[in-house]
Amino acid sequence: MENLDWKNLGFGYSDTNSNIRCYYRDGKWGALEVSNSNQITMHMAATCLHYGQEAFEGLKAYRGKDGKIRVFRIEENARRMQSSARGILMPELPVETFKEGVFKAIKENEEYVPPYGSGASLYIRPLLIGVGPQIGVKPADEYLFMVFVMPVGPYFKEGFKPTDYVIYREYDRAAPQGTGNIKVGGNYAASLNAGIRAHNEGYSAVLYLDAREKKYLDECGPANFFGIKGNSYVTPKSQSILPSITNKSLRQLAKDMGMNVEERKVPVEELAEFSEAGACGTAAVLSPVRSVYDADKDIRYVYGDEPGEVCQKLYEKLINIQYGCEDDPYGWVTIVE
Repeated sequence: MENLDWKNLGFGYSDTNSNIRCYYRDGKWGALEVSNSNQITMHMAATCLHYGQEAFEGLKAYRGKDGKIRVFRIEENARRMQSSARGILMPELPVETFKEGVFKAIKENEEYVPPYGSGASLYIRPLLIGVGPQIGVKPADEYLFMVFVMPVGPYFKEGFKPTDYVIYREYDRAAPQGTGNIKVGGNYAASLNAGIRAHNEGYSAVLYLDAREKKYLDECGPANFFGIKGNSYVTPKSQSILPSITNKSLRQLAKDMGMNVEERKVPVEELAEFSEAGACGTAAVLSPVRSVYDADKDIRYVYGDEPGEVCQKLYEKLINIQYGCEDDPYGWVTIVE
């Protein structure tokens, strides 16, 4: 690991020692297995390939100043994967199996957990896929749960620096009664066109509007959105939004700071009333927004070249809990023994 430039890691895939696998066969989950291969062999008619039976999670492990490795809100990720499984008719993985798989993956790859102070972390990707063959549209009878890990830097290469977002009304991320509130691959496939266009035009990400009326803020492709308005933390509420564990945590921290928390429909015009804005998620943590450009209306909402005071406080409080530098009154962090 001596050759790794921890401080300049990007957010991308890299091989580590091993990964964890667990199969669902004959109506039950088997034992966790360790694999040294980065390949999967599956049937060409596997339902994950044809009918989108695929769900995943993202969480991180952090090495604290005390050298201990901490995982943030792992049970929330386990329960969210169960919700995704229910949404596309896959068997739910028990919370304890999910946790055991994640801890085992971390221990197998412990030397890849970046050192404290590097700004990097160990990204953990649990994956659940239908591997049983079906050519009719129906669920598989066999599934594979995997956990693989890799050291990463910030999701947005700028790190904790404000970046620009864009609104395009011609794209939808997810249908109102569809799969937007679960973490399945189809949502991300649907965001690729708009996301690549945004990057090519100089923006970090697309801020999507609701698919039904195009009147309300939804979420960014890879993250939830929030705005600061007076003493209020305002974040969109919609059936199409993935319930971000980071956003949930920031809402609690905002309450602790004496702020009002409003989770509600947010009209696009309300962007003009925010003093600060941010995107948040496991990968992004908290990424301040410099501006949002409404490409259809040719209106730019500007929040500034430096992170706002509230974003700064929320970010520092969150990462201090994640790294074990501050008390964790809510029991969010689990130390990997």
